[in-house]
Amino acid sequence: MDDPRYALYTSPPRPGALVLFLHGGRSEALEAPPWPNLPGLRMRPFVRAVARACADLRPAVAQVRYRHRGWNGERADAARDAGAALASLVERLGPVPVVLVGHSMGGRAALRLAAHPGVRGVVGLAPWCPAGEPVEHLADRRLVLLHDEGDRMTDPGGTWSLVARARDAGASACGVVLTGSDHAMLRRAGLWHTLATAVTRGLLVPEAMPPAVAAALTAPAGAAPGPLTAGDVLRASAPPPARHRPPASP
Repeated sequence: MDDPRYALYTSPPRPGALVLFLHGGRSEALEAPPWPNLPGLRMRPFVRAVARACADLRPAVAQVRYRHRGWNGERADAARDAGAALASLVERLGPVPVVLVGHSMGGRAALRLAAHPGVRGVVGLAPWCPAGEPVEHLADRRLVLLHDEGDRMTDPGGTWSLVARARDAGASACGVVLTGSDHAMLRRAGLWHTLATAVTRGLLVPEAMPPAVAAALTAPAGAAPGPLTAGDVLRASAPPPARHRPPASP
C-alpha cells in the first residue's frame, strides 16, 4: 500500500525494528520536492547498506516524503512531515524500536523527533544544527552526529556545539568528524555508508556499537571527548553477527 507520507522499502512480516531515513532540503522553499528528488535519491545507498547490515534484525526501512522542499522557519515543515510519517509507520508496524537517520535538513528534523517514545537514537549526517536549536527533549536519547570538517553548506561547528549542549541536557551524544568529503557525501561515499551503517546497527544492538562510539556515548558529561575520527570508529569495530535476536520493543 503506497502512502504519501513515506516510502517503505523493506517490510518483513514481523518487523523487529524501524529505520526511518530523512533526506535534506532547503532552508526556505514552499514548493513540493522536484522530480527527480536528488536529496532523496542520495539516501538510497544508505537504505541498501543498512537493510543488508541489519537483515537479521528484520527491520522495516522507510524514507519520509516531504510535502514541501524547505524547512520554512517556525513552520518546521520537514519536522512536521517526518512526525506524521513516523506516527503512521508506528501505527502500521506496532511498537518497534526506531532509529532515525537524517541528512542535512533531515538531520535537524530527526533531532526534533527524538523524544518520540519509540526512538532508540538518531544518526545525523552533516546535520543542520543552527544556534539555539532545542536540546532539552534529547535527555536519555542516543545521538551520533557525523560531519565533514570542510562542509560549506551546514556548519560542523554547529554540530559539535549541539552535541555538547545535548550532553548537558542529559543525552548520550558524540560527534564523528570526516575529512576530504563534501555536504552531499559524494566524495568518500563508501566511508559515509560504512560509518552510518555501523552506528545505526549499534543503536539497535548496543553490543554491536563500534567501541570508540560506545565509550564516547557513556563518558561522563565532564569527561566527554571531542569529535571522534572515522578511523576511531572503524578501528576494532564489532563485526555484525551472522544472526541476532531483534531488539526488544520499547
